[in-house]
Amino acid sequence: MKKSIMALSAALLLGGVASAQKVAFEEYTLDNGLHVILHNDPSAPVVVTSVMYHVGAKDENPERTGFAHFFEHLLFEGTENIKKGEWFKMVSSNGGTNNANTSDDRTYYYEVFPSNNLELGLWMESERMMHPVINQIGVDTQNEVVKEEKRLRMDNQPYGNLINEVKKNMFVNHPYRWSPIGSMAHLDAATLEEFQAFNKKFYIPNNAVLVVAGQIDIVQTKEWIQKYFGTIKKGTPVTKQTFVEQPITKSFNATYQDPNIQIPMLVASYRTPSMKTRDARVLDLISSYLSNGKSSKLYKKIVDEKKMALEIGAVNLSQEDYGMYVLYGLPMAPSTSEDITKEIDEEILKVQTDLISEKDFQKLQNTYDNQFVNANSNLEGIAENLAKYYMLYGDINLINSEIELYHSITREEIREVAKKYLNPNQRLILDYVPSTEKAQN
Repeated sequence: MKKSIMALSAALLLGGVASAQKVAFEEYTLDNGLHVILHNDPSAPVVVTSVMYHVGAKDENPERTGFAHFFEHLLFEGTENIKKGEWFKMVSSNGGTNNANTSDDRTYYYEVFPSNNLELGLWMESERMMHPVINQIGVDTQNEVVKEEKRLRMDNQPYGNLINEVKKNMFVNHPYRWSPIGSMAHLDAATLEEFQAFNKKFYIPNNAVLVVAGQIDIVQTKEWIQKYFGTIKKGTPVTKQTFVEQPITKSFNATYQDPNIQIPMLVASYRTPSMKTRDARVLDLISSYLSNGKSSKLYKKIVDEKKMALEIGAVNLSQEDYGMYVLYGLPMAPSTSEDITKEIDEEILKVQTDLISEKDFQKLQNTYDNQFVNANSNLEGIAENLAKYYMLYGDINLINSEIELYHSITREEIREVAKKYLNPNQRLILDYVPSTEKAQN
């Protein structure tokens, strides 16, 4: 009886939290194809204006990689009505902050302003879309910025090229095989006309979604959106290419020498399906069960109990077309990478053979309930999630309902999906080892 009462109380609490976190929104499309999503939250006098473009590293010419990430920087250079170097000054002097980020699948720009500066935020994003100044001075300036970023984040950072090396080996046909930061040689070789053509092709209203979230007057906001974005011409529709990877049916090995490390790292990577699939969500649960944090099965066994590794963990990279489940570990002598791989395989085999315990299953559910609540706990998160669910998933309602998909997953599904994707013959084993060469400058 006591357990039943506790379960009922937990269910009621969860229902209350889920209900309180419901994100209300309104959506519509302008004549030029720009999709608009509005979310009114009167709780604080703050507003987020953001635009997500459906262009990422996967949309690049293989001989001109890094363009999407380059534009993340370049489109802050200025517009016909915002002089070079004035963008950030304009934002900060009006009490705001702003940023942008790029992935393989999309590019995202946003500003956070006091709500009385909503019109300014909308005008600035419309300027970025309609009147960007793309000239040789801006290209040369940002070329040096991107090179420095690559040096700091990858070339001179311990284990900084780990994910890049995994991607390069995991994908043969798909553009996921290169990193968003791309090749510096490609950027050096690119002409101004190539940058201008890339902008004209992808940074258009019918390849974007505008999200306005915060303390807003819906009627007034719609008027400003029409005023500033409605006159932007529709671009030529973007046709997305489809790239198919053949299933991995045989384990394969690769080696990468990193001049910035002294301790070798074991990396094991499995290719997984699109983040839009049910299997991808099951794999999310499996990833958390095996390797999320110090209470996970792999950490407790390999690091805490057997003291075979200094660290063990995973990165679950779910993307629009494919994903990767990447396990990594730092062996502790006398244990080797092979010893750790054997321990990992034993734990995966348990998941493939036996149902995980009810206790562990409930822990997973609780973890995802917490993540669901946190994902929509602030305006910036809500704005980006609204854009993401519309553009990459094709279903904005997932911002409220995706947790129900995770709750519908069974222990039996966890076992079957582990059998389907996490077998020794379906992976890359990457030996990420020290190099005797000096780190790059």
